[in-house]
Amino acid sequence: MIPMNKAELVDAVFSRAHSTNNVTKKQVEAIISATVEEIMEAVAKGEKVTLVGFGAFEPRERKAREGRNPKTKEKMQIPATTVPAFSAGKLFKEKVAPPAAPEPAAKGKKK
Repeated sequence: MIPMNKAELVDAVFSRAHSTNNVTKKQVEAIISATVEEIMEAVAKGEKVTLVGFGAFEPRERKAREGRNPKTKEKMQIPATTVPAFSAGKLFKEKVAPPAAPEPAAKGKKK
């Protein structure tokens, strides 16, 4: 699997949008950059950003915990912190892994 970078995302969105709208690649790049920036700023302020069907970005609190230095095996305290998190929405999950079709009931022999 090859990861998609921002330039490739811009190209893909431009290909879809250009056929139905009169937008330039620079406009698409500006829109994507502004969208990402707004999501990051909102989550940094402690807000949850939900894109229905796609998913939700939100800050999550990690509690302080004890860890170990992998080199020295010495115990150390890892402080509490806030991390960004993403939860995929229903439509996104179904696109990635479509629900399995129910298996037909097996017909058994009657005695």
